[in-house]
Amino acid sequence: MSFSSLGLSEEIVRAVTEQGYTTPTPIQLQAVPAVLAGGDLLAGAQTGTGKTAGFTLPLLQRLSSVERVKINGHVPIRALILTPTRELAAQVEESVRVYGKYLPLTSTCIFGGVGINPQIRQLKQGVDILVATPGRLLDHMQQNTVDLRNVQILVLDEADRMLDMGFIRDIRKVLAALPKKRQNLLFSATFSDEIKSLADGLLNAPAMIEVARRNSTVEVIGQKIHPVDRDKKHPLLAHLMKTNAWNQVLVFTRTKHGANKLVEQLERDNITAMAIHGNKSQAARTRALSEFKDGKLQALIATDIAARGIDIDQLPHVVNYDLPNVPEDYVHRIGRTGRAGATGSAVSLVCVDEHDLLHDIERFIKREIPVEFIEGFEPDPKAKAQPIQLRSGGGGGGGNRQRSGGNGGNGGGNRSRTQQPGGGAQPQAQSAKPRGPGKPQGPAPAGPSRGPASRPSALTHRSGGRGR
Repeated sequence: MSFSSLGLSEEIVRAVTEQGYTTPTPIQLQAVPAVLAGGDLLAGAQTGTGKTAGFTLPLLQRLSSVERVKINGHVPIRALILTPTRELAAQVEESVRVYGKYLPLTSTCIFGGVGINPQIRQLKQGVDILVATPGRLLDHMQQNTVDLRNVQILVLDEADRMLDMGFIRDIRKVLAALPKKRQNLLFSATFSDEIKSLADGLLNAPAMIEVARRNSTVEVIGQKIHPVDRDKKHPLLAHLMKTNAWNQVLVFTRTKHGANKLVEQLERDNITAMAIHGNKSQAARTRALSEFKDGKLQALIATDIAARGIDIDQLPHVVNYDLPNVPEDYVHRIGRTGRAGATGSAVSLVCVDEHDLLHDIERFIKREIPVEFIEGFEPDPKAKAQPIQLRSGGGGGGGNRQRSGGNGGNGGGNRSRTQQPGGGAQPQAQSAKPRGPGKPQGPAPAGPSRGPASRPSALTHRSGGRGR
C-alpha cells in the first residue's frame, strides 16, 4: 500500500517520497486513516516505528484541506504538539517542516534552555502548528505570549515519558487553556496503565492502535548482556569499540557526572566522544548531536531524558553502560537502534550491583537477554554488590532516588518524581547462548543471577538519579 492510498494529498506524498519513503509502516497504516476521520486516537507503538509521521502526515492533511482564517490579522495556532524534551521537540518540528514543505502552513518549536524573546517574536507572527515542551509553553502562557484558544488538534507525543517526568500538572494546565471541542491524539512508545488512565480523562471514544506487543522490544535488535566488574566497564567498552570497529555508538549512563567522566576516559583511549545531558547548553547539545549524526564522533554519551528525540537512520549500536533504574527506559534506549525495520545491536554492561535491575527489565519485557562473557573481562565471582547510590562517579555512576524533570528537556522549572522500586560478533566470546531454566553446565564466571533469592539485598537501595 502506498501513502497516496491513505488519503494524503499529492503535495504531502511528494515530500514523503523525497525522503525515500514509499511504503507506510504498520503504525502509519492504522493511524493516518484514524486521524483523518477526525476522532480521538490512543496509539501505542515502539520507538523507531514511524509514529511521528503517523500523526504529522494526517495533521498536515487536515489543516491544509480547510481554508486558513486569520484572526486580527494573525495566523492562529490550530495544532499543538507537546513533547517531553527539547531534542524530541526539534525532531518533531523538523518532520512537520519536511513533510509540509509544499503546503502553505507554518510551524515553530519552543523549548527551554534558549532565549525566550526570539520565540515571542515568532509567535507574534503567527504559526499554524506549534511544537512545544510543557515547561516553556507554560512560560509563554504566563506571559500571555501564546494564544491557544483556536487549537483544533492536540497531540501528546511520548506521553509515557511526560508522565514519568512528572509533567501531568503542566499538561492539565495546558488542557485547561484549550478549546473543549478539539481532536486529541495520544502517542506513546509504551502502553502502560498510567497512559490508559490519562486517556480515559482526555480522549472521547478514541480509536485504539497498538502495533507492537505491550512492553515488547523490537525483534530486529540483537540484545546481549556482558557481565563485568564495575571498575572494568570503561576498559570493556573501549575494547568492544576498537575490536569490532564500532564507529557510531550511542552510550547510556545513569548520571550526568558519569557521562562527563566516560567522555574523558574514552578520549584518553583515542575514541572521539561527547556528552549530551541537561547540564549542557542547548548549543552544546545541538553540536554534539550534529557531529554524531555526521559521523564525526564515534560515541555519543547520553542520559535517558536528553536522548529522547535522537533519530538517526541506521544507528548500528546502543550500549547500556549503566542499566536504567526504570524498566521502561530500557525499551526506549534500545529503540534508538533497529529503527523502521533496520537491524541493530543493544549491548548492556552489567556489574554485580545491577542484577536486580536486570531482573526487573527481563520481567518487564517478558524475555531473558542472552549473556556473553568477554575473555579478559570476566567478573570476579567473589565481588559483593554495593548500593548504587553510595557510588558517586564510580563504574556505574551514582545518584539518588529522586528523578528531576527540571533543567533539562523542558526548561520549565524543577519537577521531580520518586520512582518506586520495582548484534554484531563479539571478540573471543565464551558463550553466546541464552540462559535456559536449567542448571549451568559446569563452572562459569559470576554473571547475572535469576530469581528473588539470588538478588543481593543491597540492590534494594537502587538509584533513581537520572540526569538529562
